[in-house]
Amino acid sequence: MTDTDTDASPPTSNSSRVLIIVAAMVAVLLVGAAGGMLLAMSRSNDVTPGPDSVDVGFAQDMRVHHLQAVTMAGIERDRTDDGELRRLAFDIESTQLAQASEMAGWLTVWGRQSLPDPGAGHMEWMSQGGTHEHTDALGQTTTGAVDRMPGMATSQELDQLRAATGRELDVLFLQLMLRHHQGGLQMAEYGAQHASAGYVRNLAKKIVSSQVSEVNLLTDMLTRRGAQPLPPA
Repeated sequence: MTDTDTDASPPTSNSSRVLIIVAAMVAVLLVGAAGGMLLAMSRSNDVTPGPDSVDVGFAQDMRVHHLQAVTMAGIERDRTDDGELRRLAFDIESTQLAQASEMAGWLTVWGRQSLPDPGAGHMEWMSQGGTHEHTDALGQTTTGAVDRMPGMATSQELDQLRAATGRELDVLFLQLMLRHHQGGLQMAEYGAQHASAGYVRNLAKKIVSSQVSEVNLLTDMLTRRGAQPLPPA
């Protein structure tokens, strides 16, 4: 037996290499987002937002909204056979994970919880003075808190996505992600206009811009696959 025969390990599979690359890229994105967040806040003269502010509510709710998109994109990236959709899913996953990390960093620095209090509802921060109307996941108009944010998939829909394969998986992913993006826009638009901290408004504007662009792309991809968008929810 030669030296080269001893302690030989099997070659790393392509799937393992992909997972390693993805993990490394996500780690870089998270570090970059945290560094950018701290730099932006260090240069800002903005006062720390209060617990009932648009800034805190936006960061908490948009982070929850983003993390579901990350979950759906991860399912598609891991299981689709469509290279175009795999690239799109990775882009959505990495972008929204980095933004969710940035918002978590703000909340930590502000001394606020990263997630809303259990049972507290969502989007009440959009009702300044009780006059601004917004919609929930069922399309109902309110000026108060909602149980489910617009665009959010149900647990049953997520289970359906996990169980799907082939064209069914790809179409369902596009439908759920399109609805998800459309639903999150009203929060991003309100945050871009009403948040008190400049760096919060800036991120909200970036979210609006990127998601409007991706809404057009997702709609086109659905059309090319002979499928229709889901009803608003």
